[in-house]
Amino acid sequence: MARTLKRGDSGSDVRELQIRVAGWAANSPQQTYVGVDGSFGAQTEAAVKRFQASYGLTADGIVGPQTHSQLDWLESSDGSTRHFSWGEFYCKGNGSFSGGKVGATTVKENVRRMMWKLEALRRKAGNNPVTINSGFRSITHNSNVGGASNSQHMYGIASDIRVNNRTVTQVNNIARTCGFSGIYNMTSATHVDSRIEYNYGSQSWWWNY
Repeated sequence: MARTLKRGDSGSDVRELQIRVAGWAANSPQQTYVGVDGSFGAQTEAAVKRFQASYGLTADGIVGPQTHSQLDWLESSDGSTRHFSWGEFYCKGNGSFSGGKVGATTVKENVRRMMWKLEALRRKAGNNPVTINSGFRSITHNSNVGGASNSQHMYGIASDIRVNNRTVTQVNNIARTCGFSGIYNMTSATHVDSRIEYNYGSQSWWWNY
């Protein structure tokens, strides 16, 4: 049984918790994100409280049995999340997580972290389904579609998304509460990425409508 987690705790289970609540970084648009460092501090506690409040749990920032149960409900047996599958994020050029700027194992873990942020975004968007227009891209596929030379898609930390019953700008505004550091509007989709959290050569916030 998972241990109860609270402010001041540390360890690999805290790190996993931070991945799972990363999309609850803020209540309103704010350039901030939940650090995944295995140390349960004020930022993690605040994110847990937001998660708990959204799911009708006691928002005390303490991760006990009910909060663990709700988090586990959002996880699928294959390590993906309830509302997203690995295949949705595969490169459309080769149907896998290979051929990018980092190894396939790293891409898959990066995509998993993306899924958890998107679970929060989906929840905040009224539980409307989210469509992944573009997830991971191999170097070759990124070039073929005219992507940027250091596109964050090639690391598995970016997605171009659409949300049912929400405009591109509405999705952009929601994403600004989810810890995404790269956000911009496309013609019919919203680009989101986590560039600030990774040392992949793009370390400045980029929010555009």
